[in-house]
Amino acid sequence: MGVDFDEVATTTRSVRRRLDLTRPVARGLVEECLRLALHAPNGANRQDWRFLVIDSPELKAGIAEHYRAAFAAYRTTLSDEVARSGMTASAQYLADRLQDVPVLVLGCMHGRLTGSEPAAKRSSFYGSAYPALWSFMLAARSRDLGTTLTTVHLAREREVAELLGIPFDEVTQVAMIPLAHMANDGFHAGPRRPLGEVMSWNTWRS
Repeated sequence: MGVDFDEVATTTRSVRRRLDLTRPVARGLVEECLRLALHAPNGANRQDWRFLVIDSPELKAGIAEHYRAAFAAYRTTLSDEVARSGMTASAQYLADRLQDVPVLVLGCMHGRLTGSEPAAKRSSFYGSAYPALWSFMLAARSRDLGTTLTTVHLAREREVAELLGIPFDEVTQVAMIPLAHMANDGFHAGPRRPLGEVMSWNTWRS
């Protein structure tokens, strides 16, 4: 698409308020991004990921109801300072309008953890999904599409599974990515800590 990788990597960020809720996203564009995502690394190359793409207004409305209920419960756990923050306001904006987002992409993995697995297995399970989800978001950004990755609805995972016909005991929902064209031009890098604050060599430094 002619977009520099460094630009894509530094400007792919969570987009909520600037999603264009009025412009459809062509199915071909979604499939282009997912084809690229399939090249992401994953445990033993099992490719146990599955991607459920939702553009049905009725299904999006049903998901949005569960999402809003989950988000409302989540907000009660926040401190007053965090609840009043711009980030929370942006998340509330998405929750209020999720049914209007043109496409929702649900990233799933075959299998379900019991909670008693060792850390290495848990890390491998979810770590086999997230690289593909991030690759999808990078591919979307290179096509001037906005995304955000959210796990809020997982508090209602079983209900969403029933709505979408997902076999709950066999398939785990990992995250959901709302996808839309941008409502205005321009992507820019978000604020990040200097590398020196988060990196050390050879021995741990807090």
